Amino acid sequence: MKTSTKRTILAMLAAVALPSAALAQYEEETANGVVSLAGREGFSIETKKGDFVFKPYLLVQAAGNFNWYDDEGLDKAYNQDNIANSGFSIPYAVLGFTGKAFERVTFNLSINAAASGGALLQQAWFDVALREQFAVRIGKFKTPFSHAYLTTLGETLLPQLPLSLTSSVIMPYSLNAVTPNIGTGFDLGVEIHGLVGGTFGYEVGLFNGTGASVNTAGKTISDDWHIPSLLYAARFTYMPRGVMPSTQGSPNRLSEDKMLIGLSGSLNVESENESTNDTRLGAEFAWLHRKLYLAAELYYMNVGFTRRQKIDETYHYLGGYVQAGYFVAPRVQLAARYDMFNRNGADKDGFLNMPAVGVNYFFRGCNLKLQAMYQFVGRWGHDTQLDRDNDNLGLATHSGTVMLQYSF
Repeated sequence: MKTSTKRTILAMLAAVALPSAALAQYEEETANGVVSLAGREGFSIETKKGDFVFKPYLLVQAAGNFNWYDDEGLDKAYNQDNIANSGFSIPYAVLGFTGKAFERVTFNLSINAAASGGALLQQAWFDVALREQFAVRIGKFKTPFSHAYLTTLGETLLPQLPLSLTSSVIMPYSLNAVTPNIGTGFDLGVEIHGLVGGTFGYEVGLFNGTGASVNTAGKTISDDWHIPSLLYAARFTYMPRGVMPSTQGSPNRLSEDKMLIGLSGSLNVESENESTNDTRLGAEFAWLHRKLYLAAELYYMNVGFTRRQKIDETYHYLGGYVQAGYFVAPRVQLAARYDMFNRNGADKDGFLNMPAVGVNYFFRGCNLKLQAMYQFVGRWGHDTQLDRDNDNLGLATHSGTVMLQYSF
């Protein structure tokens, strides 16, 4: 391939947006929000005029999992074991394509063959950039909330996301049909976004609020507030040292110094089968300083029931984490995370503390990444033994994951 052609392709790919954040649209080495393309041109198709670029990609993750659960919640009469949900798994098997047309429209579509139902369609969106400061994205993509979720899939520090984001909350047993989690992830909707002055990023969007597993329209008008029962979300970021790449450590970025500070919030009107109105607030910090990666997040969720439920109580949940990664060798990254979650709500004492450690190895020249982690789920400060036992129901006390990832 001629040098001029290669440069043209890379320049075109630079403008292909991440589905996770508007600011990442201007990150020159990432094209699809699934796996970083840093330093790897791969395979692309381009018209002679250069007004259309089409690029296929894939990401496959194969993992070995070990999970040990304590006795609470296990019924020995049914021969339930402490070791469960263990063995081998395929977390993601993503095949997709991304591209750009006419210098203004970017697009992305991907299928996750490891999922089922509506989640098979992982992403499907197009983005129209009128200018750097203003663009519109429509389709299925990541909602603007949480640095952990918005990180490129193949670039996370640990193979498992923080449990404070992914675990459902605990409510009184009579209300257990309503079990939201703080993270919002992929959804269908529309957002406007942009980058102002190369420093300030914004995203404001409207989504179904039904998550990644639903690809149909089924919402109504709120009986309480008389507005569409949708997810209203926004995120604002400040990047004093230029655009923050959506990675949590890469051997190709050991000389960079980037920082991000962000605030986000959302309101999911009549979520959980039209039974609750869920409000989420989040604050995030990330710093990529040569061999070091640091990040911290704090998030809050308020769950209030709709009038038709005839329940006056509201529930408040708080979670967060701090994590760090450091390259002790050019292709070896050590990782650590402390995750906290008051899963049983602020009206009860006690919380989950969930430390984790890991190591990542990036193979040279073949796009392979090996990750390993161990996590412990502890319980602290509960009033009663019953509260303590209920708080980690469904969560493994000891868990280990070894994952090998290939990307193209």
